[in-house]
Amino acid sequence: QVQLVESGGGLVQAGGSLNLSCSASGGTFSNYAMGWFRQAPGKEREFVAATNRNGGTTYHADSVKGRFTISRDNTKNTGYLQMNSLKPEDTAVYYCAAQAGRYWYTRVYDYNYWGQGTQVTVAS
Repeated sequence: QVQLVESGGGLVQAGGSLNLSCSASGGTFSNYAMGWFRQAPGKEREFVAATNRNGGTTYHADSVKGRFTISRDNTKNTGYLQMNSLKPEDTAVYYCAAQAGRYWYTRVYDYNYWGQGTQVTVAS
């Protein structure tokens, strides 16, 4: 089974950028669809973006469309979430997730494998 570790979170001013990474090990990364989710204090975990096994298909939540971009490099066993034009409401713990399958998935319960999360804080 695959293990996931996120990195790249931090504190940034509104309007700034961050690039999150999700490093995978213990499995063949190219066999897994990948997604990014986030959870703010007191709120449920919500979908941010997803991509299929080869990265050829991507889908982004309306709240981040045009600002965030999901991508992956299977040769490096790593997924990414490029976040631009950050807003205070983007503040949350960001999680990457993986699931074996041909498609891309947007629901929390679609994914069996999760990282530990990385904190993103956007100051106004």
